[in-house]
Amino acid sequence: MPLEFPAVTVVRRIGDPPKLRGSHTSESCPDVFELSDGSFAVIGTEATAALEPLLPADAACADYERIVVVSRETLIRAKRDIPDA
Repeated sequence: MPLEFPAVTVVRRIGDPPKLRGSHTSESCPDVFELSDGSFAVIGTEATAALEPLLPADAACADYERIVVVSRETLIRAKRDIPDA
């Protein structure tokens, strides 16, 4: 069953906006956001079909989950804004 987010809002971007990472169009904009419930949302390239068969034996995707790929630069620049707790 898919997760529902009835009252969740985007609190802030984690890391630099795509434009500061060199994206000048909407075609390349991986991003990370903190949500009001403390979760994180990620915009990335959908890669479930390609990567799911490569997951370790103890990992799996539910029917409502997707594997997304985020560039290394996006995650590195987000690191400084991710809280420790």
